[in-house]
Amino acid sequence: MDRPAELYLTNEPEANAFIAEDPLGLLIGLVLHQQIPTEKAFHSPLVLRTRLGRDLDAGEIAGMDPETLEAIFKEKPALHRFPGSMAKRVQAVCDHIATEYSGSVSGLWEGVDTADELAERMLAMPGFGEYKARIYIGVLAERFGVRPEGYEAYLPTWPSIVDVTSLDDLGDLKARKKAWKESQS
Repeated sequence: MDRPAELYLTNEPEANAFIAEDPLGLLIGLVLHQQIPTEKAFHSPLVLRTRLGRDLDAGEIAGMDPETLEAIFKEKPALHRFPGSMAKRVQAVCDHIATEYSGSVSGLWEGVDTADELAERMLAMPGFGEYKARIYIGVLAERFGVRPEGYEAYLPTWPSIVDVTSLDDLGDLKARKKAWKESQS
């Protein structure tokens, strides 16, 4: 996976650099990317790492006592609007990564020849439907150069974080999404 210099999904350079360098951090941000601002969703993995006091590890998070992980998510400021349910979802995704890919998020795309296979792997993750899978495929393709055969068919056709290449894009994303939704009505 080619690494970009930085992603622009938060207003914090350290959080952007973290999710660009840590595939599990980016994946956790995607898990949290619902019903909260984009900036919060993608800043929370860095906060989680800080609260854990060590690098993120899928096997470790999967094996944590669920109540302990939930308490970490609920600590002020909470990592999500729904910290309890999202702690469970993050733990389930980490368990999937630990079980299916020996703890390596890159196992999702390594050895994949087609985008159909990549999408199938993503859709097998807890809480990942077509929307999240397509966004993840788009981010991997556009920002990290992961482009299995046929990936273009999975790129989001709506304004999404895939389109964010600067802080200005991030600021405009909500307006673009709103205008797109209105055009679909």
